[in-house]
Amino acid sequence: MLIIRPAQFEVLRKGSLRLFEDEMVIHSKEFTPRLCKALGDEQLRVAIRQAMKRAGDYGFTLRGPMRLYIELTFLYGSDFDSDPQYPAFKEVLDGSGNQMSRAEKIYEIILDYQKKVSGPKAVNLRRALEAVSVRVREPVKALPDEFEEQMQKQMIQIFPQKAAYIGKSGLSSIIRKGRAKALLYEFSTVRAQGLIVVLMFSLGHGCTDDPLYPWIARTVNNEKIATSDGRARRLEKRAVTWLDHVLETPWKGEQA
Repeated sequence: MLIIRPAQFEVLRKGSLRLFEDEMVIHSKEFTPRLCKALGDEQLRVAIRQAMKRAGDYGFTLRGPMRLYIELTFLYGSDFDSDPQYPAFKEVLDGSGNQMSRAEKIYEIILDYQKKVSGPKAVNLRRALEAVSVRVREPVKALPDEFEEQMQKQMIQIFPQKAAYIGKSGLSSIIRKGRAKALLYEFSTVRAQGLIVVLMFSLGHGCTDDPLYPWIARTVNNEKIATSDGRARRLEKRAVTWLDHVLETPWKGEQA
């Protein structure tokens, strides 16, 4: 995780952006080795460039704040800045103060989140991904009118620390967003809608169109699969494959 020091805050001039991108590719592979391995270098650069642009949109043009924004993207998803699970980030990004002071405030939020949610050496995150893997393979059935209640219970079971951190309103917001997004893909079954909700809860509310998880967008938009049920089943299989890849080796305390 980034520790911001004054010496790091030189302006990123246009001619040095490519060098900075190269640097961030190397850094990201150390910061989130499993995710970067699954992405491959080309897609990794796509994600980093998008994060750099969005950082600039918030006035983060210095090396330290821009690197911090990229790390946030890997930790919480490319759309973390609009995710109802992390409203504190948006508040600071849109708040007053120069980019250095806002970056410092964001860093404090990250430390608090890691202490309360991720746990030592990200042990809680690892357990949550293992629980997601079980959930994807053996979805719990629920009646349509019990969907939100059952999904809240499942989310608490999957990642109790995160569920407590974002609160009931945050869980409800993700459930509603997930179900609405699933309906856009014509996922009409509770099982398929629950899958989208769990993925949003685990990977960020923008995961269905996130360059960090291109396999999701490719699957839900795959016109070669004739039916929505077929796309939903394929998404389950792709999710299992991705989770197996991320969890296949023991963690040593680094991020996913």
